[in-house]
Amino acid sequence: MAAEEPLEHRSLAVSLFNRTWELLDQETRTHEDNAEMLTAAFASRHHWREIGEPRNFAISDWQVSRVAAILGYPDLADDYGQRSLDTASRAHLGPFYEGYAHEALARAARLAGNRDLKAKHLDIAYDMLAQIDEVAERDMLGADLNELRG
Repeated sequence: MAAEEPLEHRSLAVSLFNRTWELLDQETRTHEDNAEMLTAAFASRHHWREIGEPRNFAISDWQVSRVAAILGYPDLADDYGQRSLDTASRAHLGPFYEGYAHEALARAARLAGNRDLKAKHLDIAYDMLAQIDEVAERDMLGADLNELRG
């Protein structure tokens, strides 16, 4: 059984991550959908912490931050955005991951009504965006940043 445990954690981490995205992408969500979305994001994070690597940690913390921002929890969004940034920076994951961490922090700052902090994190994220070579990554981050600019 112990040999299967990492595979089970990985399967659950991926499945819960994808479920969180399904819920995020819904046009409308019920109160129960929102509860499931937050629970799934945290559960995915838990399973990545069991078997993942820094890249998985940064992404799962970013996803928790995004869900928290969508649900209106600025402190939680900021906390997990900062965790994502700390991991991405410490592990030298590069501009895509650091840029997304700053995107999360900009969302949290916007939700908290802190325009200056939002602008600071957006500026840094745009600087990171300019350093990304992979077109798909640049397009993905760019779209999220442009949505926050407005």
